Amino acid sequence: MTSQHPVAAVPDRLFDDDDRERRWRARFTATRMSRPDWARDAPGRSVYTSNASGTTEIYAWDRPTDRHRQVTSRRNGTHVAELPPDGTTLWWFDDTDGDEFGRWVAEPFDGLPDGARPSAAVPGVEDGYPAGLEIGRTLTAVGTSTDEGSRIWLHRRDSTAEAAVIYEHPQDAGVGALSEDETLLAISHSEHGDSRHPAVRVLRTADFSTVAEKSDGPGRGLTPLAFAPVAGDPRLLLLHERRGREELLLWDVVADRETELAIDLPGELFADFYPDATALLVWHIHAARTRLHRYDLDTGKLTELTTAPGCIGSARVRPDGTVEYTCSSAAQPPSIRALSPDGDDRELLVPPGGPAPGSVPLTDAWVDGPGGPVHVLIARPAGDGPHPAVFSLHGGPHAADEDRFSPIRAAWVDAGFAVIEVNYRGSTGYGTPWRDAIEGRPGLTELEDVTAVHDWAVSTGLTDPRRTVVEGWSWGGFLALLAAGTQPDRWAAAIAGVPVADYLAAYADEMEQLRAFDRALFGGSPEQRPETYRTASPLTYVADVRAPILVLAGENDPRCPIRQIDNYLDALAARPDPVRYEVSRFDAGHGSLVVEQTLRHVATEIDFARRMLG
Repeated sequence: MTSQHPVAAVPDRLFDDDDRERRWRARFTATRMSRPDWARDAPGRSVYTSNASGTTEIYAWDRPTDRHRQVTSRRNGTHVAELPPDGTTLWWFDDTDGDEFGRWVAEPFDGLPDGARPSAAVPGVEDGYPAGLEIGRTLTAVGTSTDEGSRIWLHRRDSTAEAAVIYEHPQDAGVGALSEDETLLAISHSEHGDSRHPAVRVLRTADFSTVAEKSDGPGRGLTPLAFAPVAGDPRLLLLHERRGREELLLWDVVADRETELAIDLPGELFADFYPDATALLVWHIHAARTRLHRYDLDTGKLTELTTAPGCIGSARVRPDGTVEYTCSSAAQPPSIRALSPDGDDRELLVPPGGPAPGSVPLTDAWVDGPGGPVHVLIARPAGDGPHPAVFSLHGGPHAADEDRFSPIRAAWVDAGFAVIEVNYRGSTGYGTPWRDAIEGRPGLTELEDVTAVHDWAVSTGLTDPRRTVVEGWSWGGFLALLAAGTQPDRWAAAIAGVPVADYLAAYADEMEQLRAFDRALFGGSPEQRPETYRTASPLTYVADVRAPILVLAGENDPRCPIRQIDNYLDALAARPDPVRYEVSRFDAGHGSLVVEQTLRHVATEIDFARRMLG
């Protein structure tokens, strides 16, 4: 950092009204829990994450005794954990201050003795960014990513020998799936140079030789999901995109015989096996909502499950056929539920202290854009418009805003803003052509869709053009800064959390997995496509910025590193015609798992927008 930058204020409170102040904070401080996952051979032992301590940490749950134990307690939190099949140990990913670089460690499920520390879960594996993990009864496959590329390691759990490298390549790769009898390992790789559209290789674990290969060619990815959970069954479940959307495919890797599953639903699909491998649990993702179905593999019969209202999140089938899942909507906070085979649906876990206060429902709009209709989700405050509005742009870019509960969205609505979420080109859930439309021209393509929605929101009276804020985190923060520079007269303020601000410096400093992603998205490296990177970089347009800017940045962020953000801030400070900007730096990575820090972020953003809009 070469100069001092104005520090953003953090208000003590957002509302004079005590009830509104209590309500917006309670949505963040209310205990949240993830869906508990369980050990395959010991389903009474489960692991989940929760913010009950004020920071997201790992918890163990022994179901027969209903004993819950906090496993981790780290300054910046922990959110990734797995259980081996026997459930005797619990594994979690140990990074440093949220930088995502580290290793898997293990400890007894019932806890460590006082003063003891967890040990390396897989001996001999290098520290790196995680690239997949499959824990079998006798074998473990773990993937790592470093600046040198990708490695996949195999360890025989009953051996004292260290893990062996069975695959390495400079391009991005990762562990996909391990067969039930642990004789086959599927890996995802991008040896062809396009990590956004990977290919699949299946290896024998006995000698690491190749059993089968599958690639659908340029622009069509294959993603291994799971082997059939029956010993000796060589069927591998994959996602494919041969018809312009993500669909399902069963591949007998030994016979090299595939079966595309003809499921007649709009939108996109995802799936996992039922425990006996006779059926699939299918996620149907369409128009920002997700529902669950059961697909019978023998008959092809598709049955929608009678789950609770709301958008489905995580789900898995227990050995007795019960489907445990999470669901929520913009209006209703998440619940963790269990749907039994006889149709009985109940809450599985009720967080202590009760649920978070609800919020307003979303409405939908489809706005004509230059690349086709753009799906928009709107949360409206009370009263007639036009309202001040925040255009909240999601990260990814390959992600989507959905009808799920968001304390952040709810806080903006309480503050009197309409929240407008845009599933721009690049978003998932709307087909492969929509997702891949930003290739070769990222950033400016998405902003064309945001522009169309902004014009629509103004023309319909939803918002006042003099009171619109563009906001986002990660890729959304990148788009917010790019909008401030390329559309200087459209926005009253821009708010960017952990953004890409200087794309050339970001590429140099970011984790290798993201460099591979960028090469695939831009069509090459900065050396190969200098003008494409320059055109997409917010730093290029810093002299054109007119609207006030707020930047929130993590000191240990491996995805949008701090140096490139400092470069952008220094360029703002060096302008001969000053522009209003403020900065909030925090000691974590790509966001925060600490509730109090998240409250500070949201309060800082809303306070900044209010002050800039007057």
